[in-house]
Amino acid sequence: MLIENYTTQTRPNRETTINSDFTIIGGGIAGVCAAITAARKGTKTVLIQDRPVLGGNASSEVRLWILGATSHMGNNNRWSREGGVMDEILVENMYRNKEGNAVVFDTILLEKVLEEKNITLLLNTAVYDISKKNDTNIESVKAFNSQNSISYTVKSPLFCDASGDGIVAFKAGAAFRMGAEKREEFGELFAPDDSYGELLGHSMYFYSKREDFPVDYTAPSFALKDITEIPRYKAIGKDDKGCRFWWFEYGGRKDTIHDTEEIKQELWKVIYGVWDYIKNSGEFKDVENHTLEWVGTIPGKRESRRFEGLYMIKQQDVIEQKNFDDAIAHGGWAIDLHPADGVYSKLSGCTQWHSKGVYQIPYRTLVSKDIDNLFLAGRIISATHVAFGSTRVMATNGLTAQAVGMAAAICHEKTALPKDLLEKKNLSYLQNELNITGQSIPDFPIIKESNLVSTASISASSTLALSEIPFNGEWMSLKLAAAQLLPLKANVNYTFKVLANVTEDTVLTVELRSSKKTKNYTPDVILESKKISLKKGEQNIEISFSKSVSEDQYAFVTFLANESISLKNSEFRSTGIISVFNGVNKAVSNNGKQTPPENLGVDTFEFWTPHRRPEGRNIAMEISPAISSFDTSNIGNGYVRPWGQANAWTANLSDQKPELKIEWDTEKTISEIKLFLDTDYDHPMESTLYGHPEAVVPFCVRNYVIKNNNGEVLFTQKDNHQTINTIKLETPIKTTGIVIELEKPLENVPTSIFEIFCK
Repeated sequence: MLIENYTTQTRPNRETTINSDFTIIGGGIAGVCAAITAARKGTKTVLIQDRPVLGGNASSEVRLWILGATSHMGNNNRWSREGGVMDEILVENMYRNKEGNAVVFDTILLEKVLEEKNITLLLNTAVYDISKKNDTNIESVKAFNSQNSISYTVKSPLFCDASGDGIVAFKAGAAFRMGAEKREEFGELFAPDDSYGELLGHSMYFYSKREDFPVDYTAPSFALKDITEIPRYKAIGKDDKGCRFWWFEYGGRKDTIHDTEEIKQELWKVIYGVWDYIKNSGEFKDVENHTLEWVGTIPGKRESRRFEGLYMIKQQDVIEQKNFDDAIAHGGWAIDLHPADGVYSKLSGCTQWHSKGVYQIPYRTLVSKDIDNLFLAGRIISATHVAFGSTRVMATNGLTAQAVGMAAAICHEKTALPKDLLEKKNLSYLQNELNITGQSIPDFPIIKESNLVSTASISASSTLALSEIPFNGEWMSLKLAAAQLLPLKANVNYTFKVLANVTEDTVLTVELRSSKKTKNYTPDVILESKKISLKKGEQNIEISFSKSVSEDQYAFVTFLANESISLKNSEFRSTGIISVFNGVNKAVSNNGKQTPPENLGVDTFEFWTPHRRPEGRNIAMEISPAISSFDTSNIGNGYVRPWGQANAWTANLSDQKPELKIEWDTEKTISEIKLFLDTDYDHPMESTLYGHPEAVVPFCVRNYVIKNNNGEVLFTQKDNHQTINTIKLETPIKTTGIVIELEKPLENVPTSIFEIFCK
C-alpha cells in the first residue's frame, strides 16, 4: 500500500533517460520501416510513437490503405511495388489478412517491431521538446507518456524525424515550408494558383455494417444538415466505407497543424451528416438494417510542414524521371494534388498526373541541410509542394525511410554524419546494402563483387524457352485493346500465332510497340503496324514482324480494340510476362489516356494496365523464335525483379522438381544465403479494405531444400510466402558448391527465382 502525505511542493513525474544509437520520432509506416532496417543492422534504435498503435494513416485509427508506385494497378509502372521491409510487411499482411482488416494489420506491424531485439518501442509517447549540443546538432528529445506518466529523455548521436508534422526538425530550428511554391521558383508548371489552394487537407472515414434487424438513427446536433453543401454528394454510396471516402477532406485553407482539432470537428460534421443522409433521406433503398460500426477519431493528415534537405525534389524530376547518383529509392504515384476546399469544393476531389514510369528519389532529400545529425522521413522529406503530391504516399514513405534506417546504421558503424554518406565510397556502400535487402533502386543492381554467386557457374535442370503461351484458357473479347507484354531480345524478328473467334468479317490491327525509355512500360513507340482481314468464325492468325527492338527490352504485341473479335487466353502464368489493356481506372484518374492541358509540364500518353487476379490471364500464342530471356545468366546479375528484362531464371513448365547448381572453382566460405523470389511486384497489396484474391501469390516458390555439393542438407523450407528468404547458417560452411532443389508452385506456373545472394 502506498500512502503519501500532502506536500506544498509540486511533484515531478517519474523520469527516465534512454541512451541509444539512433532515435526515430514517429511510428507511422516510415518510422517502422526505418527502425526495422536500422535494428537489423545491429543499431540500437528507439522508436517513439505518440499514438497507442503503429502505422499512422495505415493504422486502425485512420484506416487508409498503403499505396505507392503500383497505384491500384492503374498506371504504366509495371513490377514497381516497393521492396525490402515495406514489401515484407505487405506480403505478410496479405498472407494473414487478405480481407484487409485494419485491426489485424495493427498486430502485424507491432509484431514486426517487437521481434527486433535492437528496438526499444515507446507507444503513447509524445515528443514535445529537444535539447541541442550546439547550433547544428541535436543532443536529446524530451517526451511524455500519458498512460504511464513517465517523462523520457532520449539521447543519441543520430535522429530521424518521421513524425508527420516534423516536431523535432521544427524545434531544432530546421528550415521548412508550408504551402505551395510559385511556378517561378522551380519552373514547375503544375504549381497551383490561389483559387485551387496551397495545402492538402485531412480526411476521416467511417465503416458501416448490416444488422439482422432494423436500426434507427438520430443525427447529433452538430451533423451537417444540408447534404447539398457537399457538391459531390451524389457520389455517396450506401455501402461505401473507409478510405473509399478519401475525398471526405477538409482543412486545406487552414493551418493543418494548429487547427487540427477544428478540422476534425468539421469532418465529424460531414461524416454524421452523410450517415443521416444515407439513413433518413429516403434516397437509398434497403438501408433499414444499416448501422455505423466505426468512425475515425483522429484525422489522417496529408500535408503540413516540408523540411529543406540537401536537395529538393521537384515536378521535373518526377515527370522526366531524372537520374541521380545518390538515388536510394523510387517513386511512382501520380503527382496528386487536391483542391484546398476539399469536400466542399466544386472541383474534382483530386488532380492526378502520372509520369511514364517510376522515378528515382535522391538520398539528399532525406538529410536536413541545417541540422547535422538529423534525417527526414515520411511526408516531410525535402520536396516541393508539387513533387510532394507524389512522394507523400505511404509505400513511398516506407521505402525512403528504409534508406534512412540503413544510412543511420552505416553512420553508426563509421561514426559518420548523414551528409558524409554522400562521399562516393560511402554512397555506393549504402546503395548496395539497401539493394541486398531488396530495395531495388532503379538502375542500381547489387554490386557483383559483393555476391559470391556472381563468380560461380550456374546450371539448371531446365530453362524456359518461351515458344508457347498455352491455348488452355477462355475467350477474351477485344472490346478493350489488349497487349501481351514480353521481354524480347534485340534485333530478333518474331512471329506470333494467336487463335481468334470472329463474329463477322472484319479487320484486326496488330502493332508491335515498345517504350522510348527502355526501362519504361509505356508503349509510346509503334515499331510496326499490320492490318489483317478476318472472316467470320474461329481461326488461327499469324503475325510476322519485320521490325524489332534495338535493345533487349519489353515490347507489346498489341491488338487494337474490335468488338467482333475474341482471342483465346491462357491459364499459364509466369514470372516476367503479363497482359495489359488500354482500359480505365477511375480510382487514379486513368481514362485510358492522359491528356493534360498545354504548358503543364506533363506528358500525353496512353495507359496500358493489367487486370487483377484472378483475371488478367495472358494471351495464348505461339512465339517463334522462342523468347530466351529466362536462363541462369539472370542469377547473379544483381537485379531482383523485372527491369528492362525479366531478370529471372525460370524452369520449364513440365519440370516438377527443378534444381539449380551453383559451383565455384575454389572453396568458398558461406555464412548467409538469400533467395529473391516472385511475389508479383505488380500487385499493389493494399493493406486494408481492398481485399485480395489469394493469401499467397501464385508465382511464389513455397518449398525448397538447400544442400552442399556433397548432398548434406543445409536448410529446408516449407510453405514459404515471402519475397526474400534469408538463411543465416549457424556455422559458416566451406564448400565448392550448393544445390537448390525446388518444388513447382502450381500446375500452370513454372518455378522462378530472381536472384541468389551468398556471402
